[in-house]
Amino acid sequence: MTGATEVSAARRREVVDALRRGTVPQSGLDLFAVGLDHFSGALNDDIATVARGGSAFHAIRGEYGSGKTFFARWLAERAKRAGLATTEVQISETETPLHRLETVYRRLTERLTTATHQPSALRAVIDSWFYTLEEEVLDAGEVEDDDEKALGTAVDALMEQRLAEVARTTPAFAAALRGYREARAAGDAATAEALIAWLGGQKSVASSARRAAGVRGDLDHFGALGFLQGLLTVLRDCGHPGLLVVLDEIETLQRVRGDVREKGLNALRQLLDEIDTGRFPGLFLVITGTPAFYDGQQGVQRLPPLAQRLATDFTTDPRFDSPRAVQLRLAGFDLPRLGELGRNVRDLYVGAARNPERIVARVDDAYIGELAAAVTGGLGGKVGVAPRLFLRKIVADVLDRVDEFDEFDPRQHYALTVSSAELNEVERNAAASSAGDIELELP
Repeated sequence: MTGATEVSAARRREVVDALRRGTVPQSGLDLFAVGLDHFSGALNDDIATVARGGSAFHAIRGEYGSGKTFFARWLAERAKRAGLATTEVQISETETPLHRLETVYRRLTERLTTATHQPSALRAVIDSWFYTLEEEVLDAGEVEDDDEKALGTAVDALMEQRLAEVARTTPAFAAALRGYREARAAGDAATAEALIAWLGGQKSVASSARRAAGVRGDLDHFGALGFLQGLLTVLRDCGHPGLLVVLDEIETLQRVRGDVREKGLNALRQLLDEIDTGRFPGLFLVITGTPAFYDGQQGVQRLPPLAQRLATDFTTDPRFDSPRAVQLRLAGFDLPRLGELGRNVRDLYVGAARNPERIVARVDDAYIGELAAAVTGGLGGKVGVAPRLFLRKIVADVLDRVDEFDEFDPRQHYALTVSSAELNEVERNAAASSAGDIELELP
């Protein structure tokens, strides 16, 4: 067994509930992760570099179903344990186009998370920052605790000092922070809330709030980079030495109009260039995409300067892929690895089960291997797209029933049925079922 008994009940339930729904859990992925150990050392070094004020970048490469989103959230958990803030942004043609960095920044702040605050953690982070500045001023002993006016003046001066680099290119960020602090001190909750929204890149913020802070208009593409720089400064000062930003499903760029695609690729190149110049100390940027995006003419190869930055040799045996490379290749699943994943989830489930002995007896290793083979067969033998459905089936259809019903034996009472309605697009294409359900009797 995998030590699942040491896991808290709340953490275990969060993972199992997500798998039952067929989604990737937001946390607890280390409890059942398979095949990621060889990345750990290099990624821990990256996280340590970021925490020291450096920056890092990786492009995650894998086919659909290879676990790119799982990998990103697994990495985010490691980052949060090191004190970093994290955020995950789904790139899409309509909702979050990559060439509009102001939209990417807005989604980034909406999904901002820390070890102690769920999305959006932006307001909590900013409040913590001001508290830290106040404590720093008071610790210096030059201002009395009860002299609010002098304290406010000293905090403003310290704030300007910390944001000096940001203010050179994006003075509005510091102005909005100052306005937020003044509104909060005056008890003007509406203005304070509006300015937090504006700092998060939200549109249609009340003009009265913007006037109060001396800022104008909405955030634009170039201003977004300055706001990101400011956010990193705020995070570092209040105890979060860095920020992991995951841009997921970046391969959607391949499906957009040619000119939009080129703008998106150029925005990514610009972001990488800014990282290289040291503009974003504390930033760990990760993008995820399919091999076709990195290698095809409708993706990265369309912009040679970007292709050069991401170039990685994958002609050797995957066993010898360097975990320090710019691109990290996810090998995906084979049947033995899928079986190992199922066993890990079963062991995790057992820790909270009403009838753990019955589960261990009836959902043994051999049965899990049979179920893995059956699910894979139902998806045209494509193991790479099977994990999500396999885990949902093993939790919702098998483990739950064995735990609830004394007489239920999955070998006798369960025949795997895969309905088209429960498949995503990739799984549906793999199953290639014309009509009806796929009924597969387990051996």
